[in-house]
Amino acid sequence: MPRSTVVLRPTDVDTDRGVERALRDRFAAVRAELGIDGPYPADAVSEAERVVADVDLPTEDGTDVPYVTLDPPGSMDLDQALHIERDGAGHRVRYAIADVPAFVHPGGALDRVTRERGQTVYCPDTGVPLHPPVLSEAAASLLPGEVRPAYVWDLRLDGDGALTSARIGRAMVRSVERLDYASVQAAVDAGTGDERLLLLREVGERRIAQEKARGGASLPMPEQQVSQRADGGFTLEFRPPVAAEEWNAQLSLMTGMAGADLMLEAGVGVLRTMPPPDDRSVATFRRAARALGVDWPEGTTYGDLVRGLDRHDPHHLALIHEATALFRGAAYTAFDGEPPEQREHAAVAAPYAHVTAPLRRLVDRFGLVVCAASCAGTDVPGDVRAALPDLPAAMRETDRVARTAERLCADAAEAAVLTGRVGDVLDGVVVDHRESGIEVQLVELPVLARVPGEQPDLGSAVRLRVEEADVAAGRVVLALA
Repeated sequence: MPRSTVVLRPTDVDTDRGVERALRDRFAAVRAELGIDGPYPADAVSEAERVVADVDLPTEDGTDVPYVTLDPPGSMDLDQALHIERDGAGHRVRYAIADVPAFVHPGGALDRVTRERGQTVYCPDTGVPLHPPVLSEAAASLLPGEVRPAYVWDLRLDGDGALTSARIGRAMVRSVERLDYASVQAAVDAGTGDERLLLLREVGERRIAQEKARGGASLPMPEQQVSQRADGGFTLEFRPPVAAEEWNAQLSLMTGMAGADLMLEAGVGVLRTMPPPDDRSVATFRRAARALGVDWPEGTTYGDLVRGLDRHDPHHLALIHEATALFRGAAYTAFDGEPPEQREHAAVAAPYAHVTAPLRRLVDRFGLVVCAASCAGTDVPGDVRAALPDLPAAMRETDRVARTAERLCADAAEAAVLTGRVGDVLDGVVVDHRESGIEVQLVELPVLARVPGEQPDLGSAVRLRVEEADVAAGRVVLALA
């Protein structure tokens, strides 16, 4: 098989209404299996409605700054809004984050439920929200044209994109427009992007250069995604992120690094940490690269190598899967007093904290309050300080639930794609070895599955027979042909 034939394209999964119904039933069953299918508790919804009517708003007025949001199309839970302007040879970035702490009272019903839920869990047909929609899609969301309370990060960058100062405080803000990644990317590529988009690209690319210089790494793993279309059907794809997503992600990473520095300065907080890969893992990865014929020049870090891999090349795709062993051990680490021994996130190559998505992730709500107190030189509120030790376990459990829901829903969508293909023989690529067999990615369909039997070389072409595709069970059975 030629080395450039892995096709990553969207595939409709509702070939008929019976399959679509079975898929929706399976998504609902996944939520039931995970215990996340109940309605939002009534006492927490009532409390949220009362708080919205009498919320403690910041006194600073920042509504003169024309913020914009950048999210997937149709998103309503808008955590972040941004504004970038030139500042000499560098830039000033203001990053407004939804002021969720203003709406959640310590010890109340809403506080209890959000601690139980931990994060929003997204399924293809619906989401299971961390906060009730009256907050997450209305009063706390940074929707265009609405005045909202926010924690505003004021970040200054030099001409190389290095952060020179960071401050955070509460203010009232207003977003003037909701943008999405695809339209931003199309405008930039066509040369029709306005100054806002060009500045986003400029800052994003400078921050990517900063990441490379730090020794940071990002894994170009194809993201398998099931999405609901406007007509109600579903699409399964390995979705390659556009550059605009990376530019926006760099702003979030920069803010998280600034947040971690403020926490360490205050001697209290909760970091997102990951240990560096050990020598054995790096040696194993180096052997895999050599076996797959991927050149690893002397002096090139593993981060630079994986960043340059091409997910359309079968051999590179297999190496990307092998690289997941280098990105393990991510955790939340709370501290109060002496900083933790492991304080860096190896992929970021710096201390890092989650402080930019409080509508969708519990830990960010507390991190924002810690950072604002550190910046102001005031004490961290006692209720926030008392909550920190419990956050790592809560986030670990909800991460497990979210990952499981995503995987099971994708399994069902894969079965839907292959429902009419039972008995067919399809082309695939070996991307990983498992104890019980191999992991393969189909060439023409966005399906990733485990196959028992012999273990062909990584990156090699295989022929696979579809033995079973059961949407109700979320099960696909493939066999080497």
